[in-house]
Amino acid sequence: MNASPRIGIIGAGAIGGFYGVMLASAGFDVHFLLRSEFNAVARQGLQLNSAVHGALSLQPVQAYRSATEMPACDWLLVGAKTTSNAELASTIAQAAAPGAKVVLLQNGLGVEEELRPLLPDSLHLLGGLCYICVHRSAPGVVEHQALGAINLGYHSGPSDAAESRQAILETGVAMFKQAGLDSSAMAQLDQARWQKLVWNVPYNGLAVLLNSDTTALMGNADSRALVEAIMQEVVDAATACGHQLPPGFAGKLLAATDRMPDYLPSMYHDFARQRPMELHAIYAAPLAAAAQAGCAMPRTEMLYQALRFLAQRPR
Repeated sequence: MNASPRIGIIGAGAIGGFYGVMLASAGFDVHFLLRSEFNAVARQGLQLNSAVHGALSLQPVQAYRSATEMPACDWLLVGAKTTSNAELASTIAQAAAPGAKVVLLQNGLGVEEELRPLLPDSLHLLGGLCYICVHRSAPGVVEHQALGAINLGYHSGPSDAAESRQAILETGVAMFKQAGLDSSAMAQLDQARWQKLVWNVPYNGLAVLLNSDTTALMGNADSRALVEAIMQEVVDAATACGHQLPPGFAGKLLAATDRMPDYLPSMYHDFARQRPMELHAIYAAPLAAAAQAGCAMPRTEMLYQALRFLAQRPR
């Protein structure tokens, strides 16, 4: 394990930009793979406007158009959307140092299982669950409203022993903590992904379908009841799939959302900017897992069907 690891950011949008700037500001050697925003970032750097950490600017930025131009990285943080994972596999392999740790900073279920067969066996694959309110307001400009914790779980790779896997997780956790971020190691990655879906399934889809932010969704009795009902479907599906979530978990998320600043989830921004929505990872995969376990999710299924209609309709 390198004492000073080289970190690569693949997909330097809101999530990748936030964690990349925070790590670079803490003194880590961070390299950013950029495509559409390369010229803007090369010219003006990266700007993070954080309600928690203040205004942080990174200039110059170690930025690249292609993974072949990047130095080999010990850690690769993948902040790109799950919709591009199949195309990202070769990019990850090109940017990875031998034995690199690849962390998927992505929402949804089954993302590691789908990417794993496309990666070299020598790479460690981890899941990174980000609890954060963040969005990109302009090329190279990230707006951070609240939170920022990132929890890590080991999925697969050359480490078979539990002790070595735990050591990798603890190294990653320490890296983020050094950057001033809350972080912890997760023993059960699948369960943690289900827990995050309890929030993502209702709020992402309803924000798009009802053209509403979290404050509006929580302030109306009908939409709030719908959020709560969908949350309970996800909790029940997780239980059917063998993951017992903490008691009162959905209620705690509702209370936490009440305390959050007004927020538009990432799927809202994707739909508004006519980018592909992450319907497979956030809806299709958990619906399929629940169906296999014999658990019906009628409200979630209807939400998914409505979102598919919107995604396929010419605009």
